[in-house]
Amino acid sequence: MRSEEAKKFLLAGGGEKKLASLYSCGAAEAREQAQRLARLVEAFERRFGEGRDITIFSAPGRAEIAGNHTDHQGGRVLAAAIGLDAAAVAAKTEGTEIRVKSAGFPEDLVDADDLAVKPGERGTSASLLRGLCSGFAARAFSVGGFCACTESRVLPGSGLSSSAAFEVLLGTVMNGLFCGGAVPPLGVAQIGQYAENEYFGKPCGLMDQAASALGGFSLLDFSDAARPRAETVPFDFSSCGFLLCLVATKGSHAGLTADYAAIPAEMGQAAACFGKKLLSEVEEEEFFARLPEVRAAAGDRAVLRAIHFFAENRRVWEEAAALRAGNFQSFLGLVLKSGHSSFEYLQNVYPPSRVSEQGISVALALCDRLLSGKGGAWRVHGGGFAGTVQAYVPEKFFPEFSREIELVFGPGSCLPLTVRPAGGVRIL
Repeated sequence: MRSEEAKKFLLAGGGEKKLASLYSCGAAEAREQAQRLARLVEAFERRFGEGRDITIFSAPGRAEIAGNHTDHQGGRVLAAAIGLDAAAVAAKTEGTEIRVKSAGFPEDLVDADDLAVKPGERGTSASLLRGLCSGFAARAFSVGGFCACTESRVLPGSGLSSSAAFEVLLGTVMNGLFCGGAVPPLGVAQIGQYAENEYFGKPCGLMDQAASALGGFSLLDFSDAARPRAETVPFDFSSCGFLLCLVATKGSHAGLTADYAAIPAEMGQAAACFGKKLLSEVEEEEFFARLPEVRAAAGDRAVLRAIHFFAENRRVWEEAAALRAGNFQSFLGLVLKSGHSSFEYLQNVYPPSRVSEQGISVALALCDRLLSGKGGAWRVHGGGFAGTVQAYVPEKFFPEFSREIELVFGPGSCLPLTVRPAGGVRIL
């Protein structure tokens, strides 16, 4: 569709029903999303010219639902795509030049035929574009030239994986423009992970990209690293009467690298007592049978973190089963157990070197005070130590909950989220 036709279509209400379904929202928000996309088309025209044949794509951020620090041990994760997304307006061009202008950032310029890792590009979005081209080439697909404007509502540092949304978005653009959509969603996610690992220089797992690419609730199994398994878990979150809220404690992650690294390292030390690399390769019964030996060899914190892994890995299945059965109350009870396990056994709620800074602990205590007796649930979200808490809040209680949270953590610290049914998609 020509850019001017796309703008008219969006501003006239075209596609609002599709947008309402995609973003799990009402008519007013669907209209606002249409206007947002029309503005992105205008930004594309200002940057790359009018009259081009364009396509519009979208990819969501993600929330970790269950499986706190299980993925790096070959475990399972339950994740969900959310309504906050990154969007792109893109058009094919002659040659092999790729130009991507993301709102608020300088334009990236990459040659799709130059797939060599550039050390000077490490940590940049240009490295991700080059890595994505390389990933498609490894699957025998050739990416050509295109230009695109992107805009993201998945804010960096929000704990909702803005980087994975960007990778899946541009991977979906390349898949749509040059591969006819032949690469399946999990394949796009794997290409995004490859780009982040090998070109960007960050050794991330696959959970974030997979959740963004698949959409809805995703059950991910990493027991076979070369062939991870993924399946969607059917559940209409919009009908459960609760809001999924993210509480941003606004704590700093600076200086916490050693605390994060200690979790997989100590879990690995516990697994090594059995001659294994990962805890997913260790039998739980054998672990407990040899507990004194593991304590002596790996230390008590490693033991407690391993205990968390075994229970949390099992709980992922249980939470997915509860959603499949439509038993949301059972699901919420498991969320609470997950939160207690992370605090008591995994111990990733506050860094031991900063006992005076316990924003997540304070947020969890507030959630307990506000939601106990109202059917809600709460847990640490993501890596921990600083960052965010996840809370399931009854819809009618949200105004009071939000007000009390923002009195402590400031305006905008309580973010209500929807669960998006689709992952990386072509909108128009």
